[in-house]
Amino acid sequence: MCYFLSIASPLTLSEIRSMLPAGLTADLAPSVERTLMIRLHPSAKTVAHLLVGACSCDLVRPRLKNSLEDEREHRDRYRRRQLSRSDMIRQLERHRRGPLPRPEHPGGWGTALAGFVAEHARNAGPTLYRLEFAPPDRSVPGSVDIEPVRRSVEEVRAAAGQWLTEDQPVLVI
Repeated sequence: MCYFLSIASPLTLSEIRSMLPAGLTADLAPSVERTLMIRLHPSAKTVAHLLVGACSCDLVRPRLKNSLEDEREHRDRYRRRQLSRSDMIRQLERHRRGPLPRPEHPGGWGTALAGFVAEHARNAGPTLYRLEFAPPDRSVPGSVDIEPVRRSVEEVRAAAGQWLTEDQPVLVI
């Protein structure tokens, strides 16, 4: 389990990928998540995860140099969910996956993400984003009864790195 940032966009995956800053990638989300996101944003054609490495954790907060300190939040969440030791190790290995050194954006990933969101909104119009701490291939959907919060591009740029709230869908208009 890691953070995963989903995007529900009227654009194709190729079009989304063409706008991403270097070091950020997009992969199709699992079908269960696609169903959930399209229910919340019916004009979407594509639902994908925005990733740095194998997860979206870098988009939430910078990684710490000390891996034990960096992974402390993950380990605490795993314990609360009563994951076995082998499952914890498997999840942490996924979190660690990716190129070394880790890609960094000069202004930080929050600023890079806000720039992408603004460019995407200019090209595609309203788009839904959702940040979750979940397994990447989950088979059980999250809640579908949460009404998305609306944010303007200006609000996203002004609050780069803080406009997303975990488990709260955000419609950027």
